[in-house]
Amino acid sequence: MVGEGQGTALPNTTQEGHHNAITIIDDASTDGGKMHYSDEAGQHEQPLVQTKRKKRVAALDAFRGLTIVIFQQLFQLMILVDDAGGAYERIDHSPWNGCTLADFVMPFFLFIVGVAVPLAFKRIPNLSAAIRKIVIRTLKLLFWGLLLQGGYSHAPDDLSYGVDMKHIRWCGILQVKCGMRGHLGPACNAVGYVDRQVWGVNHLYSQPVWIRHKDCTKDSPRMGPLRDDAPTWCLAPFEPEGLLSSISAILSGTIGVHYGHILIHFQGHWSRLKHWVLMGLALLFVAIILHFTNAIPLNKQLYSFSYVCFTAGAAGIVFSAFYILIDVWGIRTPFLFLEWIGMNAMLVFVMAAQGIFPAFINGWYYEIPDKSLVHWIQRHVFIDVWHSERLGTLLYVIFAEIVFWGVVAGIFHRLRIYWKL
Repeated sequence: MVGEGQGTALPNTTQEGHHNAITIIDDASTDGGKMHYSDEAGQHEQPLVQTKRKKRVAALDAFRGLTIVIFQQLFQLMILVDDAGGAYERIDHSPWNGCTLADFVMPFFLFIVGVAVPLAFKRIPNLSAAIRKIVIRTLKLLFWGLLLQGGYSHAPDDLSYGVDMKHIRWCGILQVKCGMRGHLGPACNAVGYVDRQVWGVNHLYSQPVWIRHKDCTKDSPRMGPLRDDAPTWCLAPFEPEGLLSSISAILSGTIGVHYGHILIHFQGHWSRLKHWVLMGLALLFVAIILHFTNAIPLNKQLYSFSYVCFTAGAAGIVFSAFYILIDVWGIRTPFLFLEWIGMNAMLVFVMAAQGIFPAFINGWYYEIPDKSLVHWIQRHVFIDVWHSERLGTLLYVIFAEIVFWGVVAGIFHRLRIYWKL
């Protein structure tokens, strides 16, 4: 963890009887300012140091925080999807074609990573330093990915750790023969075929969302018992973050990079917004045409081109709205908790979204693991009080997850403590 301090005003100094002042002129845009040296009479004024101190783009932090908040429930959890998704299936991942709230999480996060790339690399002096930064960041991400999503951590409910290397999930984030080309169904598609050939079935995700497909269960889109005539692929492993789908996912980040370049090279608010909004609307239009003509359906598991366009367009519109509200109009107070979470996204992702902190709390129980503080609060404070599993789960997610970690992130921001890779 590292702390970040803000720039501080430099005191006036006296030299040879003259009162000299050092002032920092801050640009309101992302370009930073200049440091000037002058005497009281203003007879000598010259730039001393060129600074790259930038005004932080609050909309970027708020957007990242929003994505973490949505995602936190993918493991009980990004904060509105799987915990509440079990009760409200419409916000859970789509079983195959289509796009629900949960399906926006990954492309939104890739988009905002892309936006941040030009801002981060603008401060790097040369190519070798940039390559070194990329390699180190990649190794760190691989380490945390394998540790948290490769199968080593079983948090939050399973208190054991460890993974059989024969079954480790290398990719993270259908054992059938394919005899056709261009098929986009669950039973046979290029994404699953390539992953099975390269990684092997044992290293793929063993609980694909298509088990809620209408061909697999009568309760679709809810989780339910398998149909008597359910095909064998319903229980087959499938890697939604596999090789081919990861290549498509790069496009989500690339579109974000374009938005980041606009942020740097266009200085006026409205010139930036014009490019962002027009591009977002164009991407949405392309996606809708492709999906509703059945040319290329929206599909998160395959990371189809229409899905890339639809989610990137939506991300561009949401980011533009945040930019207007927060950075242009200065309405920051309602979005502060999102900014706090966005500035400490790694902390909230690891401790909350991956269930590490709840697992630590669950490790202290009375008699049986179900009698822990987390389970007691969820059952007696929320579900029993509201006499509803669905409503109680949703309220638990909002208050015990979103609000709690928003407060924690706010405290860490106050202490200027940030966890960064």
